[in-house]
Amino acid sequence: MKSRSSQPRRVAVIGAGWAGLAAAVRAVQLGHRVSLFEAARQPGGRARSVPATLPDGREVVLDNGQHILIGAYTDTLALMRTVGVDPERALLRRPLALCFPDGSGLRLPDWTAPLDAAWGIARARGWRWGERLALLRTALGWRRAGFTCDAAASVADLCAALPARLQREFIEPLCVSALNTPMAQASGTVFLRVLKDALFSQRGGSHLLLPRVPLGELLPEAALRWLTAHGAAVHLGERVVVGLGERAAVPLAGADGDAPTWAVAGQPFDAVLLAVAAQNMAPALAGLAQAATEQIANQMQSWQAQAAGLRYEAITTVYAQAAAGEAATLPLPMLALRPDAQHPAQFVFDRDAITGDSGSSATRLLAFVVSASDGERAAVEAAVVRQARAQLGLAVTPVRTLTEKRATFACTPALVRPPQRIAPGLLACGDYVQGPYPATLEGAVRSGLAAAEALG
Repeated sequence: MKSRSSQPRRVAVIGAGWAGLAAAVRAVQLGHRVSLFEAARQPGGRARSVPATLPDGREVVLDNGQHILIGAYTDTLALMRTVGVDPERALLRRPLALCFPDGSGLRLPDWTAPLDAAWGIARARGWRWGERLALLRTALGWRRAGFTCDAAASVADLCAALPARLQREFIEPLCVSALNTPMAQASGTVFLRVLKDALFSQRGGSHLLLPRVPLGELLPEAALRWLTAHGAAVHLGERVVVGLGERAAVPLAGADGDAPTWAVAGQPFDAVLLAVAAQNMAPALAGLAQAATEQIANQMQSWQAQAAGLRYEAITTVYAQAAAGEAATLPLPMLALRPDAQHPAQFVFDRDAITGDSGSSATRLLAFVVSASDGERAAVEAAVVRQARAQLGLAVTPVRTLTEKRATFACTPALVRPPQRIAPGLLACGDYVQGPYPATLEGAVRSGLAAAEALG
């Protein structure tokens, strides 16, 4: 971590998602004068809370999608502690388990890495010895190669020699949960980086961390309180129109190559950190380019051309209730499912077991997650109901179905992601910016921290 800056700067952070919040907190720590602008009245971006009333009358706070963190998310966990959130209280920590309803699959012990992974593979239920040995040999090969591969290789390419069952019941669910991209289209390079950090680098790196509290309490709300207490100006419900005008963000001065002064909401700033979704950057930069010098305008256009090359994957979360009882209680807080053309969900979560909020309710709340979702909401919801009956033996009633259409970028081989720097004094931060991680909360946080560090 850098020490406080010797030259405090006026910094505007636009966007209060996890990347923007991380950037704002770190910039304050570095001694800069920070103003945070968010168009919505609620922080959190794509990882936020949604209040709801269940059919049984329970008032609950759902998330706009079921999220998973892992123990390797060191920067996210450190940021939570900085703003006053205790991860051990807010997150349910469990050793990695990718188990199916029939009890087959992988369960890791709480041991030092990589012994936990080796033991878990050797003891995996439902796998033949030849399949276990094949996975161990492949994993050792990845480790000897330094967890690197050809940039053009997909996860399917990396795992082509593995038995079909392991590809289907281990690699595919692991890949889609980490990269939200099917293994045939997913980047082998990024997949190996995630495996290295999670399974082979530190004790507890592979642990599943499931939010006990709503996502808003996990970081965003605490971050806003911390920022306000440390002198930052926080503006919620204030949309910054990028272009000409009183509330615009436009360069006020600066020769070609020099850092200009920027105006945001009628105030001058030395630097602007744009923590908004990549697809929202095009109109922003188009307006900026009209008022910028030629060199800066060219830099903006080049950056936008790279951002335009990203494509996106949706995630659908189907919240549903099942009658309480032994059959409705999942053996683990998270179970892997077997998706196919008729049954799209890859995972189901026992929300009541995770949060401990079921009390004496006669129903249990489950969350079914469909990564790389490409169907209409009603069709996906109906298919999940059928899947619950077929694979869990449960009759469930949908409560609320939420689809984040641009939940993540498609993490494909040799993907060129836009850089952090757009122009002098104008930086982008978000999980889609160049970096080693896929579109995850950790990727967003790391990007925000890096943008703040780049201010100098």
